[in-house]
Amino acid sequence: MDEYESLSHTKWDCKYHVVFIPKCRRKALYGELQRHLGEVFRKLAAQKESRIEKGHLMPDQVHMMIAIPPKYAVSQVVGYIKGKRAIHLARAYVERSRNFVGRRFWARR
Repeated sequence: MDEYESLSHTKWDCKYHVVFIPKCRRKALYGELQRHLGEVFRKLAAQKESRIEKGHLMPDQVHMMIAIPPKYAVSQVVGYIKGKRAIHLARAYVERSRNFVGRRFWARR
């Protein structure tokens, strides 16, 4: 087992297997997007003091093993990663300067 991470009053080793999908399981994660998603997911996780241990991009879903400190809720970190990435996708690939109104990239459940 790896060494435990530590905060000011705790030692922790919290790792979660997270799976999420695009809306209606579109095959949007393949091709040009696939090369950039892993790098961007790692940068976004680092902003929330988290670390992606392993990840696998499939044509219609994302699997990742992520280490999240106990001071953050899992839903908070994953929601942050999904939200920031959807905004970037809308601006870069759909060429919209504003967010989607009434449309979402990731499925909710």
